[in-house]
Amino acid sequence: MKILNAYTADGRVLVGGLDDVPFPSVDAQSPAALLRRCPEAAQTPLVTSPALAQMAGVGQVYVKDERTRMGLGSFKALGAAYVIACDAQNGTAKGQTYVTASAGNHGLSVAAGAAAFGAQSVIYLATTVPEAFAQRLQAIGARVERYGSTYEQSMEGAMAAAADNGWTLLSDSSWAGYMDRPHRLMEGYLVLMQEVAEQMDAAPSHIFLQAGVGGLAAASAAYARKIWGSGPKIIVVEPDAAPALFASIAAKAPQKTQGPVSHMGRLDCKEPSLIALKGLARDADIFALISDDEGAYGQKVCGDVGLASSSSGAAGVAALLAAHEHRAALGLDATSDVLVILSEQAG
Repeated sequence: MKILNAYTADGRVLVGGLDDVPFPSVDAQSPAALLRRCPEAAQTPLVTSPALAQMAGVGQVYVKDERTRMGLGSFKALGAAYVIACDAQNGTAKGQTYVTASAGNHGLSVAAGAAAFGAQSVIYLATTVPEAFAQRLQAIGARVERYGSTYEQSMEGAMAAAADNGWTLLSDSSWAGYMDRPHRLMEGYLVLMQEVAEQMDAAPSHIFLQAGVGGLAAASAAYARKIWGSGPKIIVVEPDAAPALFASIAAKAPQKTQGPVSHMGRLDCKEPSLIALKGLARDADIFALISDDEGAYGQKVCGDVGLASSSSGAAGVAALLAAHEHRAALGLDATSDVLVILSEQAG
């Protein structure tokens, strides 16, 4: 595990080139009200794990368990489906075709949202994404296209298809000229942290947040700061093969990174969402990289304690378990109360 402090001797690291990028929303009421209309909407559990706490040498570990979210098995259900629900509320969803690239669960949310509101969906997958996932998308009604060997290449395919066919691009990342929809999509993720605030009696001392392009981490961090202020130490976790946020903070500018394909496939994104980067540069304290081996160990341990997930979904737990040599820098001790998000089901 490798860590990077978001502070220098002169204060917080400032990331340049983001003046025209909005900060993440902290308006949890709008998505909560709209998503409550969904028949599958229900609060996901927050559980404690004394076994994880003992292994990590901390007071308690709180696990926000997103494996049953809206029947889709992931927090991502809160994102794209919320954007499409907003379009439906405005009378613009029916008959549209939504297109995106996905490394995992974002595609399920697009497909489910489109099916629920009379729209079509086309999901671009890299050749490295398992066929079983393509079949899950098709079962919901999505059309699946294979394009490229990486998430970034599949996104290029989705963008070209949107332009060529007049389809609506619905990405969970953001870049120059593409901000509105991902900003709203990240707003949907706030429901998760709003629930956590209702489920916890007091603020945690630490929050470990896994990140791909960074949407979940940035939305969660922004809402945590809104409700708990500067109290919790927020640690953002990425695969060392895809250090998009870590590298951008280190360079003080957005970075496109290179690396092998990570086994933490849902997090294997080489370029950050600009909205997420701007938010996390303000709200996170530490950026951490974990290896595939550390991710696999975190996944195994979660399974052993009855919280089976993927290595991506368990990455926050993996970082907590790998943090022994960095306990002093992270401020972890036997009194720490740690919040992690189990972001998806196993498989």
